[in-house]
Amino acid sequence: MPRTAEQNAALRAATLEVIQTAAVRVFARRGFAASTVRDIAREADVSIGSIYRHYATKDELYLALLDQAVAGLVALTAEISGEGRPVDLIRAFTARFLADVTADDGAAEFVVVVNHGVTTDTPPGTVERIVGAQRSMWRAFEECVRHGQAEGEFGSGDPAEITACYFATLGGLTTMRLALGAELAVPDVHIVLRVLTEGVSG
Repeated sequence: MPRTAEQNAALRAATLEVIQTAAVRVFARRGFAASTVRDIAREADVSIGSIYRHYATKDELYLALLDQAVAGLVALTAEISGEGRPVDLIRAFTARFLADVTADDGAAEFVVVVNHGVTTDTPPGTVERIVGAQRSMWRAFEECVRHGQAEGEFGSGDPAEITACYFATLGGLTTMRLALGAELAVPDVHIVLRVLTEGVSG
């Protein structure tokens, strides 16, 4: 019995997810330049032809992953800029980030893949593709910190410097998770937030 259009769409979506998950693992492990479509097919346990039915080139697959990252940054910018107490907004994001890293479901590898694109601009155009969304998110975070300081929720200091320290902490935890795996003692959200709340009583 032939598959319905809905079944075909579900199968396509499932195959895409398998391919993208495998690509993240391979790109994180080997870097974009050293990775091949054959490597990704082997990791995904699919044929090379299956990948080419979804993506014309390795570059196209990588850029699709970066587009996901941009969408995530845009969503985070809207979240941090939304209604609510600044400390609650940032706490919610921090808790989610730490949970993703702890889950070992590819979140840490995804961060590495995106960072590779930004630091190497490989394939060409990756920096331009993502840095604008990153800057918008950082500015929204700085503004959230500034509001939190005005409301007495965060300690004093330059919001831009605090933002840099905060994201450096998350980046360091991501790298340590990849290096140590389950051995890493992922800190509680309150410990991570100390860079923001230090000096605040209560």
